[in-house]
Amino acid sequence: MGIRKYRPMTPGTRGAAVLDYSELTTSTPEKSLTVALKKNSGRNNQGRITVRHQGGAEKRRYRIIDFRRNKDNIEGVVKTIEYDPNRTSFIALINYPDGEKRYIIAPEGLKVGDKVVSGDNVDIKVGNSLPVGNMPLGTLIHNLELTPGRGGQLVRSAGTSAQILGKDGDFVIIRLSSGEVRRFRNTCRATVGVVGNAELALVNYGKAGKVRHQGVRPTVRGSVMNPNDHAHGGGEGRQPIGHPSPMTPWGKKALGVKTRSKKNPSSKYIVRRRNGK
Repeated sequence: MGIRKYRPMTPGTRGAAVLDYSELTTSTPEKSLTVALKKNSGRNNQGRITVRHQGGAEKRRYRIIDFRRNKDNIEGVVKTIEYDPNRTSFIALINYPDGEKRYIIAPEGLKVGDKVVSGDNVDIKVGNSLPVGNMPLGTLIHNLELTPGRGGQLVRSAGTSAQILGKDGDFVIIRLSSGEVRRFRNTCRATVGVVGNAELALVNYGKAGKVRHQGVRPTVRGSVMNPNDHAHGGGEGRQPIGHPSPMTPWGKKALGVKTRSKKNPSSKYIVRRRNGK
């Protein structure tokens, strides 16, 4: 799949680059696998804004994705490759012999008509799901579980992948897409392959309106606010922050400040942090 650019007929099309979606095979989702998705525009049950910069998104329905891949030892056939407005990656509709249909995250190279299967001892093939302890070293994976049986929670964005580096008893050492090296239980499942739609990184929206359609409202810098609105606000003309470190609108330190608790019990599984320490 490629990138399509426009002629610079307007300021919005000058420099804009979009996906050509040639990989997709249908524009209509499977109705039985979609549910209504309520918009709240970042507001709570009192109507007050609790999350800034949200609102005005296009109406959409949620596609139910099979992150667990627990239909073992039954081959499914890829029927369609579809767009999902709720995530950066594409999704694939899988048809099983018993008539059941499920959506999975579409890895790179998966095509209509291909067969995928999940289980403890299945082939190391793109789209197949199995425990990481049964995969050879160097395998690129995605849709990785943190807890066995809970379903994939990591490495689900477009173009991302993790790699198996080694094995240590009941654990498997995996390098995540962030660069962090971490130990996982060898019974945690993952899907073989790299998440598709890697060209998304080359997209240039060209104008603010396209971002508004995705539900993102404008962001205002704290330095141009009043002192009662932001810790960086106030002063005549342009003024420095006036604090030892940058702060959030609510007075907490920001930008480079560590927020992870030193007592976090999962720290013992981290071999190397993403910052290389």
